[in-house]
Amino acid sequence: MVCVTTLVGPRVVRVPRVRDVLAVGRPAFWVVSVVPYYVGVLLATHRLVPAVEVWPRLLVGAVVMGPLLWLSVLAINDAYDLPGDLINPRKSKSPLLDGRVTLAEAKVLALGAGVASIAVALVVGPLFAAGVVLAVVLGFAYSVPPVRLKTRAGFDVAVNSLALGTFGPLAGWAAVRPELDGFPWVMALQGTLAAIGLYLPTTLADLEADRAAGYRTVAVRLGARATYRLGFAFWIAAAGLSVLLAALDAVIPRSMLALEIVMVPVLVAAYRRFIGPGMTFKGVVILASLFLLPCGTFALTYTGVL
Repeated sequence: MVCVTTLVGPRVVRVPRVRDVLAVGRPAFWVVSVVPYYVGVLLATHRLVPAVEVWPRLLVGAVVMGPLLWLSVLAINDAYDLPGDLINPRKSKSPLLDGRVTLAEAKVLALGAGVASIAVALVVGPLFAAGVVLAVVLGFAYSVPPVRLKTRAGFDVAVNSLALGTFGPLAGWAAVRPELDGFPWVMALQGTLAAIGLYLPTTLADLEADRAAGYRTVAVRLGARATYRLGFAFWIAAAGLSVLLAALDAVIPRSMLALEIVMVPVLVAAYRRFIGPGMTFKGVVILASLFLLPCGTFALTYTGVL
């Protein structure tokens, strides 16, 4: 048995190994939320490297946004997705499928990490903590019946895209400032549009397994081709908005306009090249990596480095 056992009274309690807990928490996913978190910090400070005095709060916030929140939402999702994961080849290495983590343990991990994320978030500040409470509640609502937003077409996209495109930057901003006055909401819109464009194709990777399990995700509801086209439309909208913002010198500096005009066709063409109705996650990773180029240039320009 790949776990530690301890005696509590007459009962034997399994304690999953750290590596199995990490497997549930998917460390590769942590950067997905830490990047928009950093964007929020950038927007709040206008600095690539924040002042030293805010580093402790920012590092604590990063621990919440990365390991703690992801462990909570992924553990509860794994617990309630187990019937579908059993018929999904992509999930064959899940710790819940081979017994490294039991169903009960996954639920305990989810609850414990959720409570810990809220408690630790209070160290950062009340506004940040309030956002974390909302994130935990939505994470559970996404997976746990009877709400189970994952199986409600449209809500599944909204929860994931708003969490990354809007909540991520807001969290970074709140880790620096005690209120939201001055937050550039148009950047949350731009980030959410891009997140929808990137998230919709990921639902295609699990389409057949979700359909067999009876999960009414947006891909199951619309079908592969319509889901792909919808994602493509949101991606174009996000790219077009970035050009408009640069042209108006609204948050995105006008000095980036030439780069935006060049990069938009590249990103649109990359979507057509790497994303499709029968895609895998590799295409999303490639596309997201290309998207980091204009994001990095924005960071350098916004902070006055370029």
